[in-house]
Amino acid sequence: MRRLLHCTSFLMVILSASVMLAENTHSNCVPSFSSQQQWQGADAAYSIPLQDGRVAWIFGDTLYGDQRVVTGEEPRMVHNTIGISTCKDGQWKIDYAIKKDAKGNPDSFFKPQQNNGTYYWALDGVEHDADHNGELWITLVCVRNVKNSNAFALGFEICGTDLAHVTGLQSDPQNWKVAYSTLVAEGMHANPSASALIEDDHLYIYTLYEVGSRPQILTRIPWQGLGDPKKNLQYLDIDDKWHDGIEPAKAKIIMKTGASEMSVRYHPELKKWIAVMVDPQIFSDKVILRTSPSLIGPWTDGEVIYRIPILQKSDPKYDADTFCYAGKEHPEFEQPGELLFTYVCNTMKPRKLLTEPDVYFPQVVRVPMPEAAKK
Repeated sequence: MRRLLHCTSFLMVILSASVMLAENTHSNCVPSFSSQQQWQGADAAYSIPLQDGRVAWIFGDTLYGDQRVVTGEEPRMVHNTIGISTCKDGQWKIDYAIKKDAKGNPDSFFKPQQNNGTYYWALDGVEHDADHNGELWITLVCVRNVKNSNAFALGFEICGTDLAHVTGLQSDPQNWKVAYSTLVAEGMHANPSASALIEDDHLYIYTLYEVGSRPQILTRIPWQGLGDPKKNLQYLDIDDKWHDGIEPAKAKIIMKTGASEMSVRYHPELKKWIAVMVDPQIFSDKVILRTSPSLIGPWTDGEVIYRIPILQKSDPKYDADTFCYAGKEHPEFEQPGELLFTYVCNTMKPRKLLTEPDVYFPQVVRVPMPEAAKK
């Protein structure tokens, strides 16, 4: 389970501005996540509103089965799953989809096409509905298990970023068709995936640059170039101009310290972009909010809008092995004047997943829009 290995959120949600309109068909529902349909918990939890009124959820490493199982220090899991939620008459419902392989066994929904020991962490994405057929574009971070790697010496390394093109959304998710394209090759140390959105006929992707303070830079792909995303990828240079390819050392720093998972949303009523994330500082209990008048900044440094209860020593469920990450906003579920976001907590000791059932489910927080967003 990647977050059992990765104690800071390594490594988008994802909405066009049009989805941010005041009229919101999901705002009467509050998401909730619990064990059902063989789904026993997961992280990530990016949400993508679909044009047909449903919401697609992208989950990371997922526990499955009739109950949680941990063998030695290895949880029973697949590396990613999806969910489809609906809101009808104020009633929230989610159906999870755990992919089945040719033999009917649980499998990761997104899988590398080469059998080379790598796997995907599925992150942010968008729906593009130009032909009214509905199709998803999902960012996928390639991961390889390596003993004594330099990733906090916790046993893995990143091997690039790919882009999944998902079609057939009207059918059962088991029958969705997925095509894969390379986005960023291994060794770049900058993986477009933290948050994705549609603006000006481009797919914009916030990209964590894994050096120094781990700043956030910005990449984009024109819609007409998505057939070959690597060839058509562009980055925002320090000169405030878009250049072909990606050269992270020359890119403009959008946020001085980035997060591997976060959300970036436009709020027309505030005339601002809002970014929500768990503080990138290791083992932080803070959810922070940043604002900007533009996609490219300037972004505020961030203000604390929430302290995660389970990380407070005064909380009855406090455990020193628990850590939290994966903060992101879900505006499609917000009432006017509200902010709704999720985060996930995990444990550094996998066997505690068997005795701490509240850990490793997305936690939902609904609060008044913070004053930090209104300034």
